[in-house]
Amino acid sequence: MRQRSLIAITAALAAGALTLTACGSRDNGKSSDSGSGGGTTVTIGVDAPLTGDLSALGLGIKNSVDLAAKTANKQNYVKGVTFKIEALDDQAQPSSGQQNASKLVADNGVLGVVGPLNSSVAESMQKVFDDAKLVEVSPANTNPALTQGPDWQKTKARTYKSYFRTATTDAIQGPFAAQYVYNDSKKKKVFVIDDKKTYGAGLAATFTEEFKKLGGTVVGTEHINPDTKDFSAVATKVKNSGAEVVYYGGEYPQAGPLSKQIKATGAKVPVVGGDGIFDPTFIKLAGANSTGDLATSVGAPVEQLPSAKEFVANYKDAGYKEEYAAYGGYSYDSAWAIIEAVKKVVEDNGGKLPSDARAKVTAAMQNVSFDGVTGKVSFDEFGDATNKQLTVYAVENGAWKPVKSGTYTG
Repeated sequence: MRQRSLIAITAALAAGALTLTACGSRDNGKSSDSGSGGGTTVTIGVDAPLTGDLSALGLGIKNSVDLAAKTANKQNYVKGVTFKIEALDDQAQPSSGQQNASKLVADNGVLGVVGPLNSSVAESMQKVFDDAKLVEVSPANTNPALTQGPDWQKTKARTYKSYFRTATTDAIQGPFAAQYVYNDSKKKKVFVIDDKKTYGAGLAATFTEEFKKLGGTVVGTEHINPDTKDFSAVATKVKNSGAEVVYYGGEYPQAGPLSKQIKATGAKVPVVGGDGIFDPTFIKLAGANSTGDLATSVGAPVEQLPSAKEFVANYKDAGYKEEYAAYGGYSYDSAWAIIEAVKKVVEDNGGKLPSDARAKVTAAMQNVSFDGVTGKVSFDEFGDATNKQLTVYAVENGAWKPVKSGTYTG
């Protein structure tokens, strides 16, 4: 079922989203003992790109999970249990993600995993985790098929009961961007580009379908090779197409240079993308002419949510040298969902972990519900987040500024 109608949009949000650069430093090693809380140690696995082009997002995920574990231990939130994290680097590669999934499954102390960042990596991991009844909660995956099956547009069917996510999906994000571009920005002609990967191609498809339904025209399409940085040929096609806007399905390592090279042709058109380009690195790569480029991202700006004030302050106080980035709040909430599920299982078993803890934690996750950093955290029958808010950001004065937030319903 497509997401068609905008049911609630707030007024333009106040400009000036905080970019947090934490002072001090932390060890970036794979394993982190996050405090003391009792005699039993439970490991929360983390899978994300900790090196490479997308490491800014991956390290924000890792640090935020670490902060959740530290907070649970400090509060002795689950009596008799100490949480620690084991963070593995997938380098945004599905093959590495699958290997990491097998490694985490082999560690009996791991009762839940936060990650991955990329939907294509998630595809390679889901069956490994599901076969082991090991719960996985992604703060960033947005491809609808991960929860609703490959034919989700016709018939929704949940394939893996161990997979959950705190981010909303591209079934909402793509149309949300299309609505903004067509109705708010008044752009009627779009050139659509994607990187051929699961996330990018899927996002571009949902944007395109909604944009055309609204009455917009797609004046050109192109698929790029994400391993290259030379987009001069496609930039020339954009200029010659008469496009008023470019929609890019993909991530910031390619989107930044793409935007810069399109502007270099003399085509003064904004580049619009999803949460995969919503990072300060995009602006650095795109250069001074990126002003007016747009991105959608899941949820409302963390810095403007009353529920996130404590997270922002605690993250800064913890001294992580990397920013929490686009998915910090969702990563913290993903980890806390695992902590809540572990707490339920321990309490139901007389204060200790049962022998089939993994299966019970996975089952408990379905009914987890709490007030998190990003708002109310709970999951529907597919494992999708019930919080479906999104925000449009624009590049202004060299930084991302929130311009509109809203919620869709199908």
